[in-house]
Amino acid sequence: MPRPRMRRALRAALAALVPLAFLAGPARAADRGWPEPVPVVSHVETADPVVFITIDDGWTHDPAAAKLLLDRRVPASLFVLPGAYSYDPQYFRTLLDHGPSRLENHTVDHPDLATLPADAQRAQACGARESQLNTFGFEPRLLRPPYGTYDEDTRTVARACGAKALVTWTYDFTTWGGWTPPTPRLQRGDIILLHFNDTLAADLARALAAADAAGLRPAPLRDYVRE
Repeated sequence: MPRPRMRRALRAALAALVPLAFLAGPARAADRGWPEPVPVVSHVETADPVVFITIDDGWTHDPAAAKLLLDRRVPASLFVLPGAYSYDPQYFRTLLDHGPSRLENHTVDHPDLATLPADAQRAQACGARESQLNTFGFEPRLLRPPYGTYDEDTRTVARACGAKALVTWTYDFTTWGGWTPPTPRLQRGDIILLHFNDTLAADLARALAAADAAGLRPAPLRDYVRE
């Protein structure tokens, strides 16, 4: 083949490969031999008359909210950020030592995980796990992605960082900016989202009253999520 024709053929072959490389993109976590992805749980299928109280972030350490959790023996799942317990770990130690609550994973600093590559997601999830181990002496088993957003890498990263499920929610009971969402009629297996803000005591009381009205009791979410 004359050289001009060879050059044209080579350029054509390279041009055909460029779109394929673009479409392939960066290697996903599953392609690197990472573990199997975890399930995503927003509601638990169960015959037990139970609901699940989950509380996020941890920036406001309200004694009234802690007292209500302890007095009612609420087995809450606390998805707390390391920065939120770093300046007052005793608040959470009291809840863990004197009540049935458990501390879970909410990442290091609350990014939208779906916007991050797999390695950055892993740094967020595993970093929060290591911080909890160093501070409290035990590891989380559930991961709540901030804002409830995730992708397939998030599910694989969760397993790599010791979680057995990604947890979102069924209903958000949080009062934001003075607006309180309508109270739904709860069903067994519902997951309630709250936040450690200045309305937590009132929001928690409303959630517990809704559970009582439906004949349901709070239960430890970790115990109802399969390995």
